[in-house]
Amino acid sequence: MNTTSPATVALYDARPFFEKALQHGVQHGIIDTATLEAIRTDAPKGMVQIARYFGTEFLRPDLERAKDRMVNLVSLYLESSCDGDLHQAAQSLQEHSFLSRSKGGSDMLKALIAMPQTSHFGMNEHGGFRDEHIPVLAKWTLASLADYQAELAKRSQVAQITDAALWLAEQLGMDADELEEAGKDAEAVIRTALLALAAKRTEMPDWVAFEKLMATLRKKYAAAPDTIAIALPKGLPAEFKAAVDAVRQTLLSDLPKIIASALPARKLFDQTAAFMGRYFWVEDALAEVDHFERTLSKIWDKATGGHSDDSSLLTLFVSLAAGSTPKTLLTEKAAITLVRKLRKSGLHPALAQAFITAHAPDAYRDDYLLMWEEFVEDNQATLLSDMDYQLKDALALLRRECNIGA
Repeated sequence: MNTTSPATVALYDARPFFEKALQHGVQHGIIDTATLEAIRTDAPKGMVQIARYFGTEFLRPDLERAKDRMVNLVSLYLESSCDGDLHQAAQSLQEHSFLSRSKGGSDMLKALIAMPQTSHFGMNEHGGFRDEHIPVLAKWTLASLADYQAELAKRSQVAQITDAALWLAEQLGMDADELEEAGKDAEAVIRTALLALAAKRTEMPDWVAFEKLMATLRKKYAAAPDTIAIALPKGLPAEFKAAVDAVRQTLLSDLPKIIASALPARKLFDQTAAFMGRYFWVEDALAEVDHFERTLSKIWDKATGGHSDDSSLLTLFVSLAAGSTPKTLLTEKAAITLVRKLRKSGLHPALAQAFITAHAPDAYRDDYLLMWEEFVEDNQATLLSDMDYQLKDALALLRRECNIGA
């Protein structure tokens, strides 16, 4: 004897949502005869309009496809706006024209197509729906509500991240046009903005400032990178908190790796695959050149002590070429020590040449290189001579050409 209870069979209704809503409305007395007649009158008009919009109204295949598109547009709008409730959908058909429901579906899709597809600034189109989007719309008019909702969710998330990045950038003095011109990912902008705001900065960093920011983090948290705390900015609008927090978690994951890395900042962020494009800085070539020149100037000024006379510079260059501590003034005793070192280890002109090339001011670099080259050519033999047992000739040379004090 079979004691198994009969299985419950769920019937799958594959009809368009519009058809189901229409039947429901008629069966329950929601949709009256006048409305049915209006739908019968409007439907052919709508088919022709849609066929003309996407191709031509003179070909039967285009009209058949237009009918499918129109029914699907109405179904999309009703099912979306009424949350799948057939009773509400029937009331919508009774209270509004059939063509307005079709237009509602079309407007939904146009708005979707105009939404950003990527969080990369500079890669999204602006200005809303345009004629060049019509082929894309043609495909979407036959899509299911599930496909529409999935794409809407994806693009809404992109829009939220992009808007959040723009809000954070505005707190640091950057506007939408500047971000578009920079053409970086919104997530990269958010990560850098969180770091900048946490460091109490008021401007989005250029490379020089970004490099300093990284250096500060590495120094401060070198011993305990896992203790870094980056909070959400004060005043962050509620609608952006989830998106920004998700990116913040990736930042917190990056920071211990950044701090532990022995690579210079430029190589880490500009040449390492794991970090390329993940952070943002304002590209300012003039600022970088200015910083570079100031850095060179500091090194040069420190080495020369601010002196620019030939004697002081030659004293510095000879010291460098001997492998000694760079000085622009030597005592008699230090001069004797220097000559003895030269006689023992040799003169290495390339050391001074490299220093001049790397650090001398641009305007004078060639002159200094020429001065050093002539000095070496004229005096190397005297400085290294084995015949000058008492160092008299070498010391006389240094007194004449360099700075030798008491």
